[in-house]
Amino acid sequence: MAHVGATILDPVGPVLSAEEKAFFRDADPFAFILFARHIEDGDQIRRLCGELREAVGRDALITIDQEGGRVQRLAPPLATQFLPPLEEVALAGAHAAKAMRLRSQIIALELRQYGIDSNCAPLADVAAPETHPFLQNRCYGMAPGTVAEIGRAVSEGLLAGGAVPVLKHLPGHGRAVSDSHKELPRVSVERADLEQDFAPFKALNDLPMGMTAHLLYDALDDRPATLSPVVMQMIREEIGFDGLIMTDDISMQALAGNRADIAADAIAAGCDAVLYCNAPLVDKMRVAEAAGRMSEAAQVRADRAMLVRAVAETAVTAETIDIEALKAKHDALLNRA
Repeated sequence: MAHVGATILDPVGPVLSAEEKAFFRDADPFAFILFARHIEDGDQIRRLCGELREAVGRDALITIDQEGGRVQRLAPPLATQFLPPLEEVALAGAHAAKAMRLRSQIIALELRQYGIDSNCAPLADVAAPETHPFLQNRCYGMAPGTVAEIGRAVSEGLLAGGAVPVLKHLPGHGRAVSDSHKELPRVSVERADLEQDFAPFKALNDLPMGMTAHLLYDALDDRPATLSPVVMQMIREEIGFDGLIMTDDISMQALAGNRADIAADAIAAGCDAVLYCNAPLVDKMRVAEAAGRMSEAAQVRADRAMLVRAVAETAVTAETIDIEALKAKHDALLNRA
């Protein structure tokens, strides 16, 4: 397979323009991501997914952030409205992993109805009382073991529903006390203290895709994780993650500077693909050029992720799955039946 573009991009709106189609054809991004502004109704989402894949001439991966709670791009009646993850875990108690597995399978099945075949979850960040509100209730718990257990359940549920999971935020975002959408969070604890942050990611290091954290760890490097060869090497060697690593959105203000330069620096640091969203088309063109095509190693990881998708799709199409029955089981575990 020819090497695809080392980018993951979003369309401008719910319908592709002729200029966008031409750009996507030339840039050939590995995957696409959708946001709430791309969503009108079911038929429109399916058309948009079809247009995106037609533009690149292949069955490209299409992902989304459908965690539940505040971060849920598809809302009723298009998809089930779930509680924020931390609240649902607390409500389910001893049944948390089972409930989150069912919830994730439901999410994946609902996404697949519209042509979306990946979800940016599980979130393996370990929460703390001081974790910034933008992240805290998106987490699964405050104990690394609990986070790892539920993260595994979420990934299994997504795969059971036919969606490729994206592990985030490598190597751990839970200590952030500021919002990386607006500024660069800085973590100044000792290196040994970070082991509990890394632990859930080590437990989930076999997942096919992962997303970086825009976070600066004083104990590791003086560069944000996304742009740090030191952190990327640690993710590969110590955490042992060998899936495809995509950046978090490089348009976020945690990363300062020219976006094309940031894209080039992320690839040089060891990221496989650059996620770039919410930007004018001309800026996307510059970022796509700076990111270039995937390296040999990155393409191998991308191909493995697509094989995972193929296996997940086969499992879903091989049987009829009753979403309403799954919802009833899920709600019973949360005592909402």
